[in-house]
Amino acid sequence: MSTSVYPHSYYAASINDTRIRHSLQGDHTADICVVGAGFTGLSTALHLAERGFKVIVLEASRIGYGASGRNGGQIVHSYSRDMDFIERMYGKEVGHKMGAMAFEGAQVIRRIVSDYDIQCDLKPGGIFAACNNKQFDELQSKKALWESYGHTELSLLDKHQVPDYIGSQRYTGALLDHSSGHLHPLNLVLGEANAVESLGGMIFENSAVTRIEEGSQPTVHTANGSVRCNFVMVAGNAYLTGLLPEQEQKSMPCGTQVICTEPLSESQQKELLPHDNCVEDCNYLLDYYRLTGDGRLIYGGGVTYGAREPDKIESLIVPNMLKTFPQLKGTKVDYAWTGNFLLTLMRLPQFGRINGNIFYAQGYSGHGVTSTHLAGKIIGEAISGQAERFDVFAGLPQYPFPGGRTMRIPYTAMGAWYYTLRDKLGI
Repeated sequence: MSTSVYPHSYYAASINDTRIRHSLQGDHTADICVVGAGFTGLSTALHLAERGFKVIVLEASRIGYGASGRNGGQIVHSYSRDMDFIERMYGKEVGHKMGAMAFEGAQVIRRIVSDYDIQCDLKPGGIFAACNNKQFDELQSKKALWESYGHTELSLLDKHQVPDYIGSQRYTGALLDHSSGHLHPLNLVLGEANAVESLGGMIFENSAVTRIEEGSQPTVHTANGSVRCNFVMVAGNAYLTGLLPEQEQKSMPCGTQVICTEPLSESQQKELLPHDNCVEDCNYLLDYYRLTGDGRLIYGGGVTYGAREPDKIESLIVPNMLKTFPQLKGTKVDYAWTGNFLLTLMRLPQFGRINGNIFYAQGYSGHGVTSTHLAGKIIGEAISGQAERFDVFAGLPQYPFPGGRTMRIPYTAMGAWYYTLRDKLGI
């Protein structure tokens, strides 16, 4: 049985499903072996199981142990780079093809939640909040850009309207995305695991993959077993180590920090977020926050390049929370945690194939909740023989970080410092 434990977070303390899966023992066969039981892996497994494939999922720790079970729980559309950047860098054709998929991830999530009756506190509505006039101008441009791709469920809020949605004086305006939303991510990923199993899929926890033996029928090895299959899907993202060294050179794990308060009174909840929307600001090193299903405030932000202790997280994030909501002074913090997301140099996801039958997807650069679910759907299509949409992502150039592993942390840290300065100066 798995002996791994989730990090001490609000999500782990409020999970709906406490079952522990066995680790892989002995030799197995499957159509597809998925490495990693996070959003990417389980979305892929579920879409393939729905098509009738025999799927085995191998997880090194626990289902949703990585970013999928630790993130802010916000359904944010598009990618970490928007379509105007993609068009400028890679041409209008690529931009339009990616734009046609940019708002699909949220639909995938809602479809899965509905079809499999997953209880994950799903709530509608998300807000991008501008901290200065320049950012508000950019939100107006974002609205026009997204509407040009058919996404019309958007409302601009000027400085006088923002207090109707956010009980803070920090913002000069905002963009309300009615089709966005928020949820309990760990309960979502656990619900997706149950859905995979309900369709005959098998999931093994505490089953770290030691190597992938390539060939016409690859074999995936763990310490105590193996899976021989037709296709492998590698979905370790920031927690992948050693299996795909070339791909690991093209990305960098970065940490985000999150706190969760004690339960707030109904009047406090209405004062902070009257419509129960989730919020992220428009800074490069952004803050994000939302209410939980039981009325706590989850508040996160910043970027780290290694793990931090809970008291350090609290000392870094609480001042940001109080800057936004000074009325919360004295409110107790019940949970503080960190987790890694995977950053790419161009801040766009990296999809690809190795030898035609080993697929990978990684590097959502902070937009993982929706992009991972889209990834699973289009990888399922590709393995089923419809690779057109997968190839749009796979065709994007994938660059290594300058200096490889040695230099990517200091380079990215310098970049973070630069953008922090820009945030402070409002430029």
